[in-house]
This record gives sequence, C-alpha cells and structure tokens, in this order.
Amino acid sequence: MSMLLENRLPARWAAKWIDPELPHDKEQRQPASVLRRRFTVDKTENAVLYITCHGLYEAVLNGQRVGDFVLAPGTGDYAKRLCVQAYDVSDLLCEGENELLVTLGDGWYRGSVGVDGLCNYYGEDVALLCQLEIDGEAVLCSDERWEASQSGPTRENDLQQGEAYDARRETIAEWHFVTVRDYRYEKLCGESFVPITEHERFEGKLLTTPNGETVIDFGQNLAGYTEIRLNAKAGQRITLWHGETLDEQGNFTQKNFDPGERNKNGIPQKMEYICKDGENVWKPRFTIFGFRYAKLETDADLTDARFTAIAVYSDMAQTGFFECGNADVNRLFENSLWSMRSNFCDVPTDCPTRERAGWTGDAGVFAPTGLMLMDCAPVLRKWLGECRLAQREDGLVENIAPVNNTGSMISNMLQGSAGWGDACVLVPWAVYEATGDRTILEENYEMMRRWLAFCGKRASKTRPHNLLNPYKKYLVDEGFHFGEWCQPGVDNMDVMKKTMMFGAPEVATAYYFKSASLLSEIAAILGKQEDVKKYREIAEGAKKAYRHCCTKNGAIKSDRQCEYVRPIAFGLLDGEEAQTAADALNELVVKNGCHLNTGFLSTPELCRVLSEHGHTDTAYRLLLQTECPGWLYAVRHGATTIWETWDGVRPDGTVHDSLNHYSYGAISGWLLDGVCGIRLHAGKLTVKPQPHPSLGFAEGEWRSPVGTIRSAWRYENNRLVFEISVPVPAIIELPNGETHEVNAGEHRYEVLL
Repeated sequence: MSMLLENRLPARWAAKWIDPELPHDKEQRQPASVLRRRFTVDKTENAVLYITCHGLYEAVLNGQRVGDFVLAPGTGDYAKRLCVQAYDVSDLLCEGENELLVTLGDGWYRGSVGVDGLCNYYGEDVALLCQLEIDGEAVLCSDERWEASQSGPTRENDLQQGEAYDARRETIAEWHFVTVRDYRYEKLCGESFVPITEHERFEGKLLTTPNGETVIDFGQNLAGYTEIRLNAKAGQRITLWHGETLDEQGNFTQKNFDPGERNKNGIPQKMEYICKDGENVWKPRFTIFGFRYAKLETDADLTDARFTAIAVYSDMAQTGFFECGNADVNRLFENSLWSMRSNFCDVPTDCPTRERAGWTGDAGVFAPTGLMLMDCAPVLRKWLGECRLAQREDGLVENIAPVNNTGSMISNMLQGSAGWGDACVLVPWAVYEATGDRTILEENYEMMRRWLAFCGKRASKTRPHNLLNPYKKYLVDEGFHFGEWCQPGVDNMDVMKKTMMFGAPEVATAYYFKSASLLSEIAAILGKQEDVKKYREIAEGAKKAYRHCCTKNGAIKSDRQCEYVRPIAFGLLDGEEAQTAADALNELVVKNGCHLNTGFLSTPELCRVLSEHGHTDTAYRLLLQTECPGWLYAVRHGATTIWETWDGVRPDGTVHDSLNHYSYGAISGWLLDGVCGIRLHAGKLTVKPQPHPSLGFAEGEWRSPVGTIRSAWRYENNRLVFEISVPVPAIIELPNGETHEVNAGEHRYEVLL
C-alpha cells in the first residue's frame, strides 16, 4: 500500500514534462491517454514517487494503484500554482523489472469547468511530470523514452459531462513515443493539501417510472459516481444519466440544474460502459456527479447486477454530532453534513452539479458551521491560498476562487461583492476561532489588508443621494454587490438592478465595518499595533456612516428581517438599541407566521440573534417551521441535502435549482452553539445551552481541537437536566442565570421549572 507524503518536492527535477498526444483536432474531446515505462531497480526501500500533471492522473505501479487520491492532483489556478504529490511506493516496487502506467484525464485543466462550462481553460494539452527516487536518487523520470497510447479503454472523460469506457480495449497494443514539452517547474509546489478520497457507499434500488424508464434510487443525494457490477457479454452497453430528483410525475429529470445558455455543452452527468465477456466491475476515474438517481439504459441482463453510489470528497472526519427529540431536525442536521460532504471536493463549492464553483460568499457564511461539522480547516486553508492567487492588483477579491470564468460577464463586471470578498477576512477568522492557530491569520493578513484598502477606495466615491452623510468617506455605496441575495418574496434580478442604480450601502457598509473590526483584532493578535489603530478608526467611521444612512438614531424601520439581523449580529447598534431591534425583529417574524424572509447573508444568524436576545421561543418556532420558507419544508419533502432555494421542490412537485447547496445548512451551527451552547473561541470555552420543550431533549458533541466537548439537556418531569463534559476549563451558563467556572471533566445540573 503506497502512502501519500506531505510537503515534499524533489531536491532537483531531473524529470521532463511529456505530452502523450499526437496532433489532433482541438475542438474534439480526446480519449484518456495511457503512458507507460518499464524500468529496473536493484533495491526498493525508501522509494518516493513525485507526480503531477496537466489534467488528472491515476498511476499504477506493477498492477497496483498508487495511493487512493481521487481526481489528483486536485484543482487550483494552474497558471499560478500546481501541486505535486509524493507517495512512498516502497511496498509496490520489486527488485528487477517494474512497470509504471499513468492514465491522464482532462479534469479541471481542460475539461468543462465553472459557471460557464468553459473547456480548455488552462490549456489544450494533458502532460505528465513524474520522478521516482530511491534514497533521494532519481531512478525513473518522465522523459522521451516513455510510450503513450490513446487506444485505451477510457474513450471520453469530463468532470461535468461524464465518462465513457470500453472494457474490450483494456489490453493496449498501439503505442507511440511522447513529446517533451518545456512547461518548466516554477509553479510547482508541495504545499499541504487534503486528498480527495472515496467514502460512504449506497446500494441502489431499481424502480420503473411512470413513463417506463428504469431508474436507480440510491436513497441519498451526494457527490461522487456509480460503480457497476454485472455479468455480461462483450459489446453490451450500459448508460447511466445522473440526477438529483424525480419530477412532479415521478420521472427522471435533470432540469433543476440545467445551466441553460451559460453552458452550451449542458451537464449530462453521463456514464457509458461497454462490457467485456464475463464479470464486469467498473467505476469512473475522471468525473464526478451530484446525484441521488440514475436513469439506466442497457441491453444487458440485470438479474445479478449491482449499482453502488460512492461518495467522493476531501478526506475530512466528521467532528460535529447532534441528536434531539425531533426526527425532522435530526434529518436537517444530517442534510447539512451531506451538503458539506458533497461540496468540499478539494475546495468548497456551491453545488456539485451546475456550477461547481468556489464562491467566496458561500464559504464565508458557512465556515463557522463547517468547522464544527467536519475537520475542514486544512481544506479551507488551501482554498484561502486560491483566494490570494485570485486577488487582483487593486485588492479586489474575486467572487469565485479558483477563478474559472474569465471572459464572462461575472468575471468582467460582477466582482468584489460585499459579503463575498469579505470572506477573505471572515474565513481565516473562523478558522482561528475554531483552532486557535494564528498561522492562518499570518498567511492571509496581506490579502485582508489589501481587500480593506480596496473597500476604502470604493468608500471614497459617494453617490449623489448620500453626499450629505457626514461620514460619507466610510460609506460603501459604489461598486457591484449581490446584496441580501435570495430573500423569499424578492426577485434577485430586481435587487441587482437596484443595487447598480442606487448602491447597497446597508449591506456593503455593514461588511466594511465587520471586516475592519476583525482586522483590528487580528492586527492585535499579530502584534501590528499601528494597524490596530488604523482599522479601529475605519470600523468606527463605518459604524457612524451606517447608522446615519440606515437607522434613525439607532432605530430601524424595515419590513425585511435581514436589516435587523445584520446590525445586531455585527454590533452596529449601541446599548439598548440591539434589544429594541431584536424585539422588532421578533415581532416581524411572528407577524410573518413564524416564517423567515432573510436571504443568503443573514439567515445563518437569524435564530442566534433571536435566542441571544430573549426570543428563544420564536427561534425554535422558526427552526420547526414545516411550511415554505422554512428549514423543515425540504425535510418534509424528502430532502437528503440542503437546497439552494427554500422551495426547490414546490408544493405541486415542480423542481428547480440545485438541491445540494450547503449555505442554508449553517443552521446546524446554531444547533451546536445555540441549542447545545458549545462555543469555543481561540481556546476559550463557554457552554451556554438554550433549551426548549419543543425538542424534548438535545445532545451535541464537537470533537474540537482542544478535545471532545459534549452538551446535553432533557426535560424530565418538572426539571431541566444538563449533562456537560468539557476537556479544558470552561464557563457554563445555565438558562436560569447560574454561571459555573469548571475544570475539565463531567458536570451535571438540575434546574426546577
């Protein structure tokens, strides 16, 4: 078994970049290239294979796969950085003759990627670079002596569109020599990364839809691919189309993630397999889908056939656990986990179907929750590196990292949105709060500083209707902003048009304040005293500008819940103003039938703001809302993941938009830090449960960087019983006002009702 090593590069590259393909039509997709080299060694100990490529690679040494990294070498801005993997392959080598086979797929390098489904984004080639060393000496290098073939079994491959495989071609007879290319080594890095690996497996069940199609139901929406296993005759064909749901008639559909005009190629999520005689076992290597269902077409006998969905995501352990007396809420928590698993494939993405893009806003709102649910700090760290690479010279942080849509309207005009760009501050801070590791702040400080400078330049320009604001130099009403995206009952396009015409000072200035406030704290942690004062002054100015523009002496008048949540959560209100605003927010929610009307940015804080200001009952009524919009509406409609929109499946059964976005799953953060009260801030632990009889009981656990924290409560006759276990000294705050400073250990309390 080969082991993946971290942070390793050769002392010197003796290997050459080699291109396996013969001249061909660049407009047509090419079969996956297979490369081979036979070589001899006289010893096998301390053998390390360094390997990377343009595209994706799978290496096989003496018939055994090297490592379990799926979709290696991962994604990123290949024009600026390309990761190299190092594997200990001592156990795979044998003294004497050996053979290394490497298959190259298109991957993120030249396959369909991003919002627009662009091909050849980084180049039109696939190329290999590898070097095998024993005791630090190169014994095998990619060079002109290698052979290659395009006659192998993988006939088509694309991350979004799918893969075609002909098992009759597994024995390759046609080989040709490779071409050496001067792609150089400067962009190669051996930085820390998290391998993408296979995880949970779900056996599929065959069903027949009303229109007569054969469909496989795997029971769980996920990101991954299907493994097929059956006995067949050579030439028999199996075709699978993967989708997230059935339509209102119960038939297979992909309409809910149809990209329309943005992606001319569509997203068929198609697997095609041509059988060989006898037993056939196969799964793709160079594609990944978002799906629960697969439409099946075949002329093969399915009597003994098995179809298994395999979840594929970055190698992250689950660290957050929750259970309560309401089965729907338990399912909601699981749905949050599954949307996170589905969208943390090397970098955090919005969805595993339509776009698969590393939207900054999504990561910004979800990171505090994600860091409790799974061990994702290393994934976020890598992604922040992509954000740094995507930052423009003027400090603007792109809405998507790694950038994969240059030339589109989104790339050229709709960039640097407040709440999206601010993720460059919010995410490092969330990682620091969860882990206490200041390295993440040091690595990203320059990016944060440049982003704040960019926001300051925006603030220096003021629209005519805000010129009388005495603090206008801190008011951000210029530039593009998505605003409070996806508010129920509000048209997103109308929001964007109004933002372009009148600005979005409420959202943008609030985030200018929030990021400046955090950067002042970060500067203090890093010992940058001059910056502490600088960013504190910016925060104070932005707060004054916000209050003058968006409140009347600290009072808010709005019918939108977000305009109360944001200033309360960010600390833009003083003294009793926050409580007054929270009371008004509570009244708005109750008048709205205990439905939310917050959007993308403020929904994660809604229940938290209410429960922290004495409106726990309303927070729980929101949590338990089964009508749309509400978290449990999707659960009641059979969701196994979090939907992009509250009504992804409408009451009449119509399906639309992605059914696998993690953003609204941020409610699970409140289940852990609100309902169960587990709050860890850079090593300082507080447990402050906020119970409610509607759940009966709740149990939360976080396997945190300081140890396992458990908090449980239950209603028992006329008592409320708390059982809390902490690995370090902590403060425990009970709902009756009691405060206990405790040491590590288990603690039990009873409160009479």
